Amino acid sequence: MHFRASGDTAIALSPRATLCILNDVTATETVTIMQISRLILFLLPGLTLNAQAPLSLPDAVKLALTHHPSLEAATARVQAAGSRIAQARSGWMPRATYTEGFQEGNNPVYVFGALLTQHQFTAANFNLGPLNRPDALSNYQSQLSVDQTVYDFGATRNAVKAAQLGKKMTEEERRRMELAVTVGVARAYHGVALAGQNLRLAEESLKSANADLERARSLQRAGVATDADVLSVQVHASAMSEYRARSAADLKVARAALNEALGLPLDDEHTLTTPMEAAQLPAGTGAGLEAQAVASRPELLAARLGKEISAAQEASARAQYWPVIGLHGVFEADRQNIASKGGANWLFAASARWTLFDGNRTRASVAEARQMKTAAAASERQMDAAVRLEVRRAEANLDAARERVGTTRDTVAQAEESLRIIRNRYSSGLATVTDLLRSETALLESKTRRLAALYDQRTAAVQLEAATGALNGDSDVLK
Repeated sequence: MHFRASGDTAIALSPRATLCILNDVTATETVTIMQISRLILFLLPGLTLNAQAPLSLPDAVKLALTHHPSLEAATARVQAAGSRIAQARSGWMPRATYTEGFQEGNNPVYVFGALLTQHQFTAANFNLGPLNRPDALSNYQSQLSVDQTVYDFGATRNAVKAAQLGKKMTEEERRRMELAVTVGVARAYHGVALAGQNLRLAEESLKSANADLERARSLQRAGVATDADVLSVQVHASAMSEYRARSAADLKVARAALNEALGLPLDDEHTLTTPMEAAQLPAGTGAGLEAQAVASRPELLAARLGKEISAAQEASARAQYWPVIGLHGVFEADRQNIASKGGANWLFAASARWTLFDGNRTRASVAEARQMKTAAAASERQMDAAVRLEVRRAEANLDAARERVGTTRDTVAQAEESLRIIRNRYSSGLATVTDLLRSETALLESKTRRLAALYDQRTAAVQLEAATGALNGDSDVLK
């Protein structure tokens, strides 16, 4: 903010300093409330602008990796996969069950057995009359049973292995999502930069068109240019005005797209600090990049894990052909009343449970797992080829974009010089308005292609780094 003192010296004050001065104003000073209000209204745009936090591309990527909903969902899936490991491991742990029950009846067998478990059986109960036709008897039963699998021929072990591999697969899926989010942020970030540069280019072109219009009118008044020349330049200026309006709309949408890529509210404002310049290129070329991708890409690692999971699931299914050896223990309390006339007992047992026929269920499960293993192996081969192709495509795109950056730099310089010459010739009556407008359009197109080449080079560098699986928030291609 600039203030001018009583002399001719202009004093520059920041918004913060200006507000401090206002706070020190006393009633005796000659500053009216209306003057203060106008000053505050004058400061508000600057204050709003200062509220926009500077944001570099690496910081934007780190922000997205922290806030993006897709990564939050991926993290939840990793934690869910960890819970499945605990579920599988429960097969090694004892299973304890507590049961509380109540029975009442006069069935002779039931009464006879209940009196024994209640420790209430006496010699009188051997009388044939009460033995055959006993009175109704109540039994409150509390039972704690424990089952422990001793050996199941690897069914639980392979289930745990499959769950552990499944968690690793979800971790690779999360890493794949991180790569996708990083690429999306880079594209959106450079998209905002590109839209901003296009808007500035549109404003420059509109300003240049208006200057040409004034030049044409001057030449018309001097009798050098015709009415048709003025109308042609007016049409060109209108086209540049439309171009500026479209560019402003594109910038607004690009900013919203960046916020979506960051996982933030669409209306957040940012001041981008990473310039639209040629990016540093990934190290390595050709076969070296492919080898890095094959060793690092999360999709390929997930495919390999899928094959291992299928093998573990097949082994777990085969274990169903064999018996399960286990232990069983029961502690029981039986009472005629809730708290009296009762006794306690216990039972221990060992068993080998062998399913001899289950309707070919186990056979079908083994066949399914075997086919899934074959499918996983085929998917791994397909993913290997797809990853290698993606690296080659990304490298080719980067080479083309890099060449375009150099070419368009020279083209812009040539178009600027051509327009300068044509303007001088037009002012001297040696060139037509068609030549002038053609040169204006050529310069605009060359600058637009230059911006597009820079955008493509930066995004292609990011895409190549992602194709190798090495892209992260600290990668040089983001700086």
